[in-house]
Formats: sequence, C-alpha cells, structure tokens
Amino acid sequence: MEKQLQKWRLTGMLSIVALILAGCGEPFLSALQPAGEVAEMQYDLIVLSTAIMVGVVVVVTIIFLYVVFRFKRKGNDRKIPKQVEGSHTLELIWTIIPILLLIILAVPTVSYTFQLAETKGIDQKVAEGEVRDAVVVNVRANQFWWEFEYPDYGVVTSQDLVVPTDERVYFNLTASDVKHSFWVPAAGGKIDTNTDNVNQFFLTFDSEKAEEAGNMFYGKCAELCGEGHALMDFKVKTVSKDEFDAWIGDMKKAVETPQVEGASAKQGEAIFMESCISCHAVTTNSDTPTALRVAPNLANFGEREMVAGIKENTEENVKAWIQNPQEIKPGNKMPSYPQFSNEELNALTDYLMQLKVEE
Repeated sequence: MEKQLQKWRLTGMLSIVALILAGCGEPFLSALQPAGEVAEMQYDLIVLSTAIMVGVVVVVTIIFLYVVFRFKRKGNDRKIPKQVEGSHTLELIWTIIPILLLIILAVPTVSYTFQLAETKGIDQKVAEGEVRDAVVVNVRANQFWWEFEYPDYGVVTSQDLVVPTDERVYFNLTASDVKHSFWVPAAGGKIDTNTDNVNQFFLTFDSEKAEEAGNMFYGKCAELCGEGHALMDFKVKTVSKDEFDAWIGDMKKAVETPQVEGASAKQGEAIFMESCISCHAVTTNSDTPTALRVAPNLANFGEREMVAGIKENTEENVKAWIQNPQEIKPGNKMPSYPQFSNEELNALTDYLMQLKVEE
C-alpha cells in the first residue's frame, strides 16, 4: 500500500512539473508564440488538430466511464444483459463523425499547404541592374555552420541572418555536404536543405512580435547531420526595411580588405593572412565561387552575436574557439591552433573583433 502511494505521489509530482514546463517558452525560440504569417498559420493548425484530438479523447472517455458504471454487475446479480448485435444508427454516427472531423482538419491543412508553397517572389522578373521587390536569401548549410547570400545585392555573410520585418523573405536552400534542415521555430516550420536540389519557401517576421523578442530569433538545424548537429545554431536579426537597406549598403561597401587600427590588430591581420585566409573571407563580395567558400565569412565578425553560433561573442570565447574548436563544437572542420602564443592569440582576437561593416 505504501509503495502504491509513493508511485502515485511521484506520478502527481511529474504531472505538475510537466504542466509547469508546458507553459515555458521564449518568444525568440518557441513555435507556440508565432512571430509571423507562416508561424501563425501553422500554429492555427496545431490548435485545431489538438482541439479535435482532445475532444475525441474526452468524448470516448466519458462514454467509457458511463458504460463502466452504468452496466457494471451489481452484487450477486448473474443475469446476462440483452445482447445487441449491430445498430445502424450507431454505425452511421461513428462513421460520419470521423469523416466530418477529417474534413474540418483537411480543408485548412490543404489550403495552408498551397499558400505556404507560394514562391512567386523568387521568380519575379526585373530589368538588368535592378533588384526584386522581395528580399531573397540563398541559404547554404554546412557541417556545422550556415551561409547567407543576398544574390540581388552581391553580398554574403554567415551565422547571423539579417531580415526586414513585415514583409515576406524568400529563401533558396541547399547543402554543401549532407542533408541539413533550416528551422526558425518562432517564424515557421523547418525545411530540408539538400545537396542535389534547391528547396524554396518564405517566412515573415512581425515587427511587434520581433520587438517583444528583442529583434533576435534563434535558428537551428532540425536534421541529424553529424557529431556537431545539436550545436548547429544561427541567429536571425530582424530590422525595419530602412535599417535593412542601410545594412545592405554597409555590406556592399565592405567588398575591399578591411582596415584595422593598432599595432596588435595589424599583427593579428598578418597572422590571419598566413593561417586563416585560405578558408575564411573577410570581404562581403559573393563573387567567389560557392565551392571555394569552405568556411564562414568573417567580414562582419565583430558585430555578430555569437562565436560559432553558440558562444557569446567575447574575446575569451574567441580565443577558446581558436585554440580548440573541437572542444566547443565537436566534429567541425576548423583545425586547432594550440601553437599560438598568448601574444599571437591576443593579436588575432583584436583583429577579428575589428571586422565590422556597419557605420
């Protein structure tokens, strides 16, 4: 008896904890706090399907309990109840009701599926030298980092995706090595990135919801892609249309080798050019063939929120990443540089932290 009570207490405690945790969630990461058109449509489907399922479970449970208590054997009564074989009325009821529920769920699901598959903005024709009305981003997934190219503007960046609010942003998605999956939980469902075809979709970011989230959303890889999969994160920075245009303007100006100040940073630049430039670019120009872009672009490294997508962008974390990247993100392709002296490490960090494009 005591053991049974302990089990019930444990079950009760776990149920309470699960109920409390179900209410947890941050606006920059939760799919249950939609921050745009796509997320809201998908959230509506979640609510509708959950309501239907819960409703069915409740009705079935009530019927089950009614039958159990209404028709249970009482005392020494051994009378066999009247046996009923089939009922056209009941059979019609439990056939028609599921069909109606499926129709109720299927109609908005099919409608939303076609609406969310609309990518005409990508195919918009414009005159030479002009850009499309819609913002288009080419996303390329790699083990274990993300590249974002803005083809209409000829600029490329990595890890931090910058998008305007209150308008559709269209994406062309590919992968350079294995299958990955692009997912911004607060903005919409995931979509795979493949090596042999281009997937397309769009997302929107509501300005009011973005402000509530601090104008920063979290993105993740949602497809198991290797040892560092769980750490393959990126950030989405939301800005107004005017701020986005200004950012693009700054990025387009940063197509030349950046100028750094101070003896330490200049020493770090020399170290970078000797040890890192074969993989990393420090200009935003997207003319470099994709096959040669084998590591994240660092043109605006000093302005990024995170190091390697997962660590706060501080000097200490930058140094730790350079010395032993495998300890921070296992399986990534960046080599370690334990041979750097403290002076060289400080100089390289000073250089990287000065890589900025925004004026």
